Amino acid sequence: MSFARGLLITIVLSVLAAFAGAWAGASYIVSRMHDDPPLHEVVHEKLDLSADQERRIAGLERDFAARRQALESEMRAANAELAQAIGREHAYSPAVQQAVDRFHRAMGELQKETILHVLAMRQVLTPGQAAVFDDTVVKALTDETP
Repeated sequence: MSFARGLLITIVLSVLAAFAGAWAGASYIVSRMHDDPPLHEVVHEKLDLSADQERRIAGLERDFAARRQALESEMRAANAELAQAIGREHAYSPAVQQAVDRFHRAMGELQKETILHVLAMRQVLTPGQAAVFDDTVVKALTDETP
């Protein structure tokens, strides 16, 4: 086997492994976002929210859902772009890097939006409710079961 052929095979396998890892990570994140998170259950079932709190949180959730949907759509588009670039170029080319960067930007923006959403919901709570909420957030971020 020639050096060039071995190098090409190594590059193609590396790109495919990177694509598979990015796809698996994205799939995991998106699937976890669609599960009813422990925080959602705590807010709506265990905090005994007032009618005003329910109304305010419902508004925050509607706004966040729209932003989340747009960012998830951007992540799917970036993955499609990545698949096309890999299929077309079979190398870690500038087009592949651009698609990976696009995905990471959208994923990072989604994480920021999620944190802002959680903090906005917290502002609606009483100090006692916030303590339960905070405990749930810490456990969710550390993968502990609440």
